[in-house]
Amino acid sequence: MNIRLEVAKDMRADPETSIGALRRSAAVQLRGGGVESAESDARILLAHALGTEDAAILAQSKANAPAGARHRLEGFVERRLAGEPIARIVGRKEFWSQSFRLGPDTLVPRPETETVIEAALAAFPDRNAPLRVLDLGTGSGALLAAILVERPCSSGFGIDRSEGTLAVARANLEALDLGARVAFACGDWGEALNAKFDLVVCNPPYIAAHEFARLSSEVRDHDPRLALDGGADGLDAYRAIVSGLARLLHAHGVAVLELGRGQETAVVNLTRDVGLFVAGPGRLDLAGIPRALTLRPRP
Repeated sequence: MNIRLEVAKDMRADPETSIGALRRSAAVQLRGGGVESAESDARILLAHALGTEDAAILAQSKANAPAGARHRLEGFVERRLAGEPIARIVGRKEFWSQSFRLGPDTLVPRPETETVIEAALAAFPDRNAPLRVLDLGTGSGALLAAILVERPCSSGFGIDRSEGTLAVARANLEALDLGARVAFACGDWGEALNAKFDLVVCNPPYIAAHEFARLSSEVRDHDPRLALDGGADGLDAYRAIVSGLARLLHAHGVAVLELGRGQETAVVNLTRDVGLFVAGPGRLDLAGIPRALTLRPRP
């Protein structure tokens, strides 16, 4: 696909077109390609092409763009029109009001996952609680970082199967000045851990094999399969996780697991006979879907 940004006639005499003209032209291209968020995407992509903050684009709209910005923007627009998510193009995503760098093996953090944070904070409302937090399958480190920001006396431990992913998580936590409060290890869920935690959080892969064809291309073609694939019924990761949760939790501890759509009953059933009880119905996300399940050890 060959994209050419068209600049308003009154700008053509200027060899370095204005920032505003580039933004408007990118939005036209994106809108014509069926991108619903064309205006905001154009602003974000232009900011990335300029190496500046998104908020600065409108304030600088009359300024000339530096050499090379138009060419970079054309490439970004072409990728967006081909279906690549905006977060993959810019390599970052905001979650819980913090910006996280992404890697090829990390999921793009999504708004519904913030429901896990809400449930975790509700379980430990004291801001100064000195929690030991475990993030199973830490990915970009977004869950762990959000909790440590909200509970500044807490420390965290992140575990993931991918060394590359752990490098991304470590860099994200250090960028947020949280590096001194966290440690990371490569492993398969909590199998190799011999420690107890106050809080365990996890966003496991929960897409069933037959559901992949129905996923949006932005997820199916650009998120890592390993972080999505929950096996034939979407529950493989839950089976592995809940079987060892009681061993990882202090007596007063809490685990919060993200749920896929329609999975609450199935995951609740998996917690029987493994030393856990469900502390109430799943917390709803903004779409009204049970998204975060809170578990506690049986007395």
